[in-house]
Amino acid sequence: MPVPKQKQGRIRTHHRRSANMKIDAPARSICPRCGAVKLPHHVCPNCGFYKDREVIVTE
Repeated sequence: MPVPKQKQGRIRTHHRRSANMKIDAPARSICPRCGAVKLPHHVCPNCGFYKDREVIVTE
């Protein structure tokens, strides 16, 4: 069975792993009723509507 001749350095290992650990920003969509930015498939925190019906009563 092949065995590595030398140990990989810490920087080389971390550099390789960091490419896969990048965090993406969550997806955003615009509420068709009020135009506020919200998460897709969630109730709008500004107007309380989801799929053209009022789910949360807001002031």
